Amino acid sequence: MTKSLDLGSGISPKNPFKADEVFGIDIREEVPDFVYKADLVIEPIPFQDNSLDYVTAHDFLEHIPRLLYNPNRIHPFINIMNEIYRVLKVSDSGGLFYSKTPCFPFGDAWRDPTHVNIISDETFPLYFDNDNRWAAMYGFLGAFEIVEQSINGHHLEAILKKVPKEKLLIKTIYG
Repeated sequence: MTKSLDLGSGISPKNPFKADEVFGIDIREEVPDFVYKADLVIEPIPFQDNSLDYVTAHDFLEHIPRLLYNPNRIHPFINIMNEIYRVLKVSDSGGLFYSKTPCFPFGDAWRDPTHVNIISDETFPLYFDNDNRWAAMYGFLGAFEIVEQSINGHHLEAILKKVPKEKLLIKTIYG
């Protein structure tokens, strides 16, 4: 029985991995029973550790700020990536995160005034992939393997696989 969570789902969570159970998270006040209400800029994903086979984010990450003072400095984008890592299972067929987001250098990434986090084709490989993990200097605790990544139209689409904690490489941006 596979489980998937769609971040920023609205009232109709997407299910590209064809999971048996599908949940969503959104900030709307009125949501159906299978969609949780949460503001993921400042709240954790309301699921247990290692409980989901898949997490998806369609046109969502660009709305998560990179830096926020609340009142202390936090890194909401790093935090949501930590949360995604936390809730994903480690498995041969699962542990996958799918992201589709408008990306640099296309105008779609900048045009919408609610887009506060501009993603490029280097964001995931340099900051969240186990080979580099530059986001560790900002508090990222996990790592992903880039399974697929491509620019389709004006969107960057990526599939990342959770790397088990015992296989995390210890690296710094200096080598």
